[in-house]
Amino acid sequence: MAPYFFEPDIIPGVSVYELSEESRKHIVQVLRMREGEAVMLTDGKGHWFAANIKAADKKTCQVQINGSGFSEKPLRKVAVGISLLKNANRIEWFLEKATEMGVSEIIPLLCKRTERQHFRFDRLQHILISAMLQSQQLWLPILHEPIAYPEAIGRFSYSQKLIAHCETFQKSNISQLKMAQDVLILIGPEGDFTSSEITEALQHGFEPVSLGVTRLRTETAGVVAAALLVNQ
Repeated sequence: MAPYFFEPDIIPGVSVYELSEESRKHIVQVLRMREGEAVMLTDGKGHWFAANIKAADKKTCQVQINGSGFSEKPLRKVAVGISLLKNANRIEWFLEKATEMGVSEIIPLLCKRTERQHFRFDRLQHILISAMLQSQQLWLPILHEPIAYPEAIGRFSYSQKLIAHCETFQKSNISQLKMAQDVLILIGPEGDFTSSEITEALQHGFEPVSLGVTRLRTETAGVVAAALLVNQ
């Protein structure tokens, strides 16, 4: 299969296109591809482009577009609001796996028990792009800047809104729920949401859910929730 590259600025209908510096370096310096070899491009917004390298060197890489198409977004729209974590590697792992599974929107949360506030948007966006390309998808998930929890629970409009927590409040098992086509789930930090945060979410129309009988790490809970919601 031809290598796959992300080109956010490519326009449908173009016949010759000059690749971005990042794509050029990977083609020329890493893959050592030559004129005539095939590549695939996407803008991360549903468009795909089949192309062949027209010219490639250390300064430029042009491709000839031979075919293109468009794929509609999946009918199921799943958003995950998840607390930032003290260990950045763990949230990066979640972002990669959530993208591979087809999550459409990721909302980093700043909760009362969130320990880490720093957020390297460019690095995390690059992780999403790499995961999209690796999994051969055409839609790049929306990644938000971190949002304070009180703002997040009132900002996003979804037909179904869920909050997963470990408190002993009455909860539904997520695997037994009938899911709407668009659903948002909130995942708390290490130490879970506070009781007041859970109450506040319920007041905003969120339904409390359980992800199973064991207590999961934040990033594991995010992946489990994404898998259950995307594939239901």
